[in-house]
Amino acid sequence: MAELDQHEGEQDLEKKIEETRQRFKNEFLQDSTEKYDSRDVERLQKDDALVEGYLTWRLHVVDEALKMIDESFQWRKEFGVNDLSENSIPKWMFETGAVYLHGYDKEGNKLFWFKVKLHIKDAKTILDKKKYVAFWLERYAKKEPGMPLTVVFDMSESGLSNIDMDFVNYVINCFKVYYPKFLSKMIIVDMPWIMNAAWRIVKSWLGPEAISKLKFASKAEVQTFIDPEYLPPYLGGTDPFKYSYPPLPDDDFQTPICDNGPIVSEDEIESKDSEMEGKDTLESSFNSEIAVKPKKVNFLEESVRGDDNDKGDTSVRTKGPRKPVTTFKGLLLDVSPAEELSFGSGEMEKKSLIILSNVTKNQVAFKVRTTAPEKYRVKPSSSWCEPGATVDIVVSLHGGSQVSPQDRFLIMAAEMDSVVSQELTQFWKEFFSHQLLQMMTCNSRLEQKLNTCLWVQKVLIGLVLVLVVLNLLCLYLLGTS
Repeated sequence: MAELDQHEGEQDLEKKIEETRQRFKNEFLQDSTEKYDSRDVERLQKDDALVEGYLTWRLHVVDEALKMIDESFQWRKEFGVNDLSENSIPKWMFETGAVYLHGYDKEGNKLFWFKVKLHIKDAKTILDKKKYVAFWLERYAKKEPGMPLTVVFDMSESGLSNIDMDFVNYVINCFKVYYPKFLSKMIIVDMPWIMNAAWRIVKSWLGPEAISKLKFASKAEVQTFIDPEYLPPYLGGTDPFKYSYPPLPDDDFQTPICDNGPIVSEDEIESKDSEMEGKDTLESSFNSEIAVKPKKVNFLEESVRGDDNDKGDTSVRTKGPRKPVTTFKGLLLDVSPAEELSFGSGEMEKKSLIILSNVTKNQVAFKVRTTAPEKYRVKPSSSWCEPGATVDIVVSLHGGSQVSPQDRFLIMAAEMDSVVSQELTQFWKEFFSHQLLQMMTCNSRLEQKLNTCLWVQKVLIGLVLVLVVLNLLCLYLLGTS
C-alpha cells in the first residue's frame, strides 16, 4: 500500500512538473522572449530537479511556482548570473574575505559564511556585493547541484553600522526565490542584543516556509550545529583555515596553513605578510564624506636582531628604514605599523617606515604630526595617496636624539576628489574650518535642546507647585468645614 502511494505521488509530481513547463511556455514566453536568458529557459525544459525545487518550495502549488520561476529568471538575466566569473567581480571583494564557502555542518551541509563585521552599508558598492553573493551561489550550484547549504551569519564584533537590511533581504531572497531548496538552515552567531529588533524584521521576510530554518546561537551554542573542526578559534573551534585570495578557497585544494597564514617560500614571506594584513577587512565604506582618523604611534628603540627572521637581504635591513610587520585598519588608510616604530642602535639604522595604504576609491590627503618635532624628520609629512596605492613615509632621528616611549605621532586623513601640491595647504585650511563650523553647529543645536529641556523642566516644576498649593488649600477647606 505504501509503495502504491509512493508511486502515485511520483506520478502526480511528474504531471505537475510537465504542467509547470507547459504553462511557463504558454503564459510567460509568448510575449517576452528576451525577458529571460535562453540558457535558463532551456534548462527548465530539461532539468526535472530544477522544476521540482520550485514546486517543493511552493508546496506544489503550480501558480506560486510559476511566479517564483518568473522572478528568479528575471533576476538571473538582470545580474548576468550565467556569465559571472572572477573577472566580473571587483578584486577587492575577493580580498576582504567577507563572503566565502568553507567547511560543513554536522549534517554534512556546506557552510556559506558571511562575516558581518566586514560589511559596511554603501549604495555605491551594493550592486557589486549582490553580484558577489550570486557568484558564490552559482559556483556552488554548478559544483554541487541539488545539495543544500547552511548559511552562517557570523556577527562577532559587529555593530549597527554593519547591518544593511537591504543586503540581508537580498541574501534571504537568494534562497527564498532564486535558489529554492538550497537553504538547509541559517545560523545567526553571536548576535548583539541591540540588533534584536532588526532580526525580528528578518524573520518576517523569511515567511512561514523558512522560519523554522532560522537558528540563533551564542559562541558556546554554535557547536550544536557545527563541529569544532570547522569553527575558527574565536568561536571555540580548532579550524586553522584562514581566508586568502588568490586562489579562491576550496576545501579539496587547500594551501597548507601555518599560524601566520598560507605557507610560502622564505623569499615571499615578508611581502606576503604585509599583503595579507591589508586584506582582512571591508571597513572602507567608499562614501564621499571627508573623515579624519587620528593614529598614535609609540616608539621604542631596539637593537638589531640576529634571529632567523632577519636572514636574507641584510643590507636592506641594516642600512634602510626598518620595515613594519603589523597593520592598523582604518576607514580611509591602512597604517603600518599598528602600534610601534622600531629603530636599530647603529648610526645607519635610525630610520623607520610608516606605510600608508589607500583603501578607498578616491584620493586621500594626509598629514603627519609628532609630539617631538625637534627629534624626528618625516618625509613626506604632508601629501596624498592615490586609490589603491601605498605611500612610504620615512621617519628618521635627527642628530643625536634618542627615541622615547612618550613620543607620539598623529596621522590625519581626508578624502578628496582631486589633489595638487599647491592646493594641499588651502585644502587643510578649508577642511579644519569646515570641521570647526560643524562643531559649532552641533554645539548650537545641543544648546537649543538643553534650553528646551530646561524650559520644560521649569513648566513641570511650576505645575507641581500649583498642585501642592491646591492640595494644601483642599486640606485647609476640609479642616475648616
